[in-house]
Amino acid sequence: MNTTVREAVKLASAVREALASFSGGDVVLCPPFVSLEAVKRALEGSSIGLGAQNMHPEPKGAYTGEISYTMLADLCDFVILGHSERRRILGESNEFINLKVKAAFQAGLRPILCVGETLEERQWGRAEEVVQGQLTECLDAVEGSEGLVVAYEPVWAIGTGVAATPEEAQEMMAEVVLGTLSSLYGKSAATEVPLLYGGSVTPDNCADFARQPAIHGALVGGASLHADQFTEIARRIAQAKGA
Repeated sequence: MNTTVREAVKLASAVREALASFSGGDVVLCPPFVSLEAVKRALEGSSIGLGAQNMHPEPKGAYTGEISYTMLADLCDFVILGHSERRRILGESNEFINLKVKAAFQAGLRPILCVGETLEERQWGRAEEVVQGQLTECLDAVEGSEGLVVAYEPVWAIGTGVAATPEEAQEMMAEVVLGTLSSLYGKSAATEVPLLYGGSVTPDNCADFARQPAIHGALVGGASLHADQFTEIARRIAQAKGA
């Protein structure tokens, strides 16, 4: 919940200009709902994708203040679902997020499904169980993985300045995230799902994460509010991946 419409357009335009010749991977911006149309215009003609930060699973109805997937279908290509802040602050359950994932696919949107454990869950030795459960329940009855993106964001690392170590993230994403996706869709299909690390990602640490084989990119939080930091993250990840 940052930036006015004018600020969002200014930020998107700066990112577009800085990455005008970038070809090292996919870059997606996810501004607040009120800025989606304006940012879409600012990005027209570029290779930068556009996503929403959330959506409601019903196409329309008496849900004052909500944004349906039908409203987003002509505006953007991606949508972030199950972000830890929505789980923790707004009480969204795996079952509710599952409805969103299915609705997103129905609308032709690519869901960026977020999973991750709290500090207490990690300390209790339940991190793997929690992440596996989130994936299994949020993808219940989702028949295929094509178009899916998964972001592992340990809740204890979000906005704290304390990121997971690259080794911790690699272990969770290789063994739990990829393992669960393989059990649901088969190993071949699972390896085609982009896996992102999120949680205090900065230009200084992003390459260390990107060098891990199970990590393909990043879900960037606070650093995305600064065009220079965000674009540097994109460049360093691409370089680490040899793109």
